[in-house]
Amino acid sequence: MPLSPKRPSESYTEMTQVVLPNDANPLGFILGGTVMHLIDIAGAIACHRHTRSLLVTAAVDGLQFLNSIKVGDMIILQATVTAAYKTSLEVEVKVCSEETLTGIRKLTSHAYLTFVAIDREGGRLPVPGLILETEAEKRKAREADARRAARLAAKEQIRASAGEPA
Repeated sequence: MPLSPKRPSESYTEMTQVVLPNDANPLGFILGGTVMHLIDIAGAIACHRHTRSLLVTAAVDGLQFLNSIKVGDMIILQATVTAAYKTSLEVEVKVCSEETLTGIRKLTSHAYLTFVAIDREGGRLPVPGLILETEAEKRKAREADARRAARLAAKEQIRASAGEPA
C-alpha cells in the first residue's frame, strides 16, 4: 500500500511544562539530561504524527545549550519533521524558556534528531514522503541531506575503526 506524503505542518508538535525543583541541579537550573529527554519525546511525537508507526531514535545532531532555564520558568519544545528518507526521517526541535511572570521567551536549545520507523520485530518500515512547499522547507530539507551524509560517513568511520563490517 503506497504511503501518502505529508506536509511538515502535519507533524508540528508543541510541548509546554513548568520546570520544577526535581528537574533541576543544585543551582536551580533544569538538568541538561532532562532537556535531552524532553527533546527526544517532542521529536518522537512529531515523527509519530508523520509516520503513524513505531520509531526508535537513531541519532542526535547539533544539540546546543544556548541559555539556561530556571526552576519556575516554562520549557517549550517545538518539533517539526524536516526530511523523510526511505525508512528514516529527521526532525528539528527548538527549545525555549518562558519566564512565568513576564512572558519573556529565550531560545535555550536546538537539535536535529533522526528516527527510524520499525515494526514490532524491529524490522525497518518505509516512511511517507515529505511535501516541501516553501523555500524555507526546501532549504531545511537540503540542510538535512547534508547532515545525513556527514552522519552516515561518521558512522562508517566509527565502524571501520572498530573493525566492524559495513
